[in-house]
Amino acid sequence: MSTTPRPQQDPRGFLRALYDAAVQRALPLHTTQAFLPPPPKGRTVVIGAGKAGGAMAQAVDALWPADAPLSGLVVTRYDHVPPAYKAQPGRIEVVEAAHPVPDEAGRRAAGRIYELAQGLTADDLVLCLISGGGSALLAMPAEGITLEEKQAINKALLKSGAAIDEMNCVRKHLSAIKGGRLAALCAPAQVVTLLISDVPGDEPAVIASGPTVPDPSTCADALAILQRYGIEVPAAARAALESGAAETPKPGDPRFAGHQVHMIATPQQSLEAAAALAREAGIEAHILSDEIEGESREVGKVHAALARAVARHGQPFARPCVILSGGETTVTVKAKGGRGGRATEFLLGCAIALQGQPGVWVLAADTDGIDGVEENAGAIVSPDTLARATAQGLKAAEVLDRNDAYHFFAPLGDLVVPGPTFTNVNDFRALLVL
Repeated sequence: MSTTPRPQQDPRGFLRALYDAAVQRALPLHTTQAFLPPPPKGRTVVIGAGKAGGAMAQAVDALWPADAPLSGLVVTRYDHVPPAYKAQPGRIEVVEAAHPVPDEAGRRAAGRIYELAQGLTADDLVLCLISGGGSALLAMPAEGITLEEKQAINKALLKSGAAIDEMNCVRKHLSAIKGGRLAALCAPAQVVTLLISDVPGDEPAVIASGPTVPDPSTCADALAILQRYGIEVPAAARAALESGAAETPKPGDPRFAGHQVHMIATPQQSLEAAAALAREAGIEAHILSDEIEGESREVGKVHAALARAVARHGQPFARPCVILSGGETTVTVKAKGGRGGRATEFLLGCAIALQGQPGVWVLAADTDGIDGVEENAGAIVSPDTLARATAQGLKAAEVLDRNDAYHFFAPLGDLVVPGPTFTNVNDFRALLVL
């Protein structure tokens, strides 16, 4: 018998169940086994970075033959090591560092990983565990760039409204380890990369800035992005980009010959898991896309318009139904002091555009459990959200102008706070129309 809350009786519980199903589908313990190669003649070294890094290390340690040598180092975000693995560590060391702005712990971890990747033989195997967040966690600035300068560039990118592939293009070219450089160091060892995608299009070269895959982007691309968003970089960094000295290894480089790349969890798979649960509960589900990008508040308006059309006209979908989408939206920060991330900014834009539409509930949350840098993953909008906010003296449009959506939903008790989920397949959005 299904334990999923009935949508008509408990729309909030139903939406939360869909989110949980999406997260569950992306957990490494459920997705890794089929992609592990056999143990090699020589050593097996595990390296990696990302918000799911701790859970990926836990899965590999549990699934790797007990009598086969295994060692290595993976870096993940603070408080993102699964409790069981933290209490009883396995053969792979997991350390923690800062995200989304890198810190000294991330720099130290990257340095150690850099060393582990060297001196290997053709008999050795390198398992690279890569997931979203690795760009900040694997912090090894290129020569001539300090960690403080890299932090400033990262903060500027995060506030600029740049898309994730644009941010990671710049990060790759200002790094000593990303953009394929890490895998190049491992030659002549066999390299197998296991990826959990958090980017639109599931492009391996974009996920965590592609430390183990060739990079098709160029120094010229990075310079154009910096110019587009008005981001200043230190003279040494600009010189390296302008001269081409910061160029990354490209497709066709012989150092990548024989490397394998496997996508073990994707946003689409998680959306499909949520859709399946909805259909089991008797609600038709429609997946819009797993790669929606754009300004969070604007994407929220478009989703609201679609939900209103369904609620009022039965177009383009009949109700009751749930509309699902994923991807990675952006927030262009225009005010200082505001709190909130992509999910809550999406929801506030959506709530304003819904105008209290009866019969529509919306959940948006990041599948890693953290919306930006807050403790919540996202929040829920209901037909009475704006009315309840007004009763508390909250003016939605003014809060949105301050990029302060966290302080809109927190007083209403509408935040979704699952804690770290130990995976990351990006934004999850579900609109229930009854």
